[in-house]
Amino acid sequence: MIVIGIDPGLAIVGFGVISTKNGTITPISYGCIRTSADKKTPQRLAQIYSEVNSLLEKYNPEVIAVERLFFNTNVTNAMSVSEARGVIFLAAAQKNIPVLEYTPSQVKQAITGSGRADKKQMQEMIKRLLNLDEIPQPDDAADGLSIALCHINISKC
Repeated sequence: MIVIGIDPGLAIVGFGVISTKNGTITPISYGCIRTSADKKTPQRLAQIYSEVNSLLEKYNPEVIAVERLFFNTNVTNAMSVSEARGVIFLAAAQKNIPVLEYTPSQVKQAITGSGRADKKQMQEMIKRLLNLDEIPQPDDAADGLSIALCHINISKC
């Protein structure tokens, strides 16, 4: 089974692609989709949609795991993240790929055993659990891997 984990955002969308087969978990790819603040929101969303579609075509995942948005005090940021999530969900729906959502505390719990783990703990655990030579950079890519691994751990793929 191939799982793509996505950490949505308008400026940066982090992603991680993980395969699990017969109990063996293998990282396939990770990285970021970056959009320019010089572009208007519709163009940025179109770019995210296009690049997510490319990821879906390239890796043909069985499921997409996405970090659930928690509404905080920054309404503007929450709205732009929601818009990015919308185009990600649309790309998945058009390919009939299920999308599952996980809260930040669920992701932390599934990776470190503590729902209150800090970013450094999360990054170290991703490096160890996926047998990577170094911590994935940037942080958004590590977050994408964390979300994918969270799904695998919770669903027992």
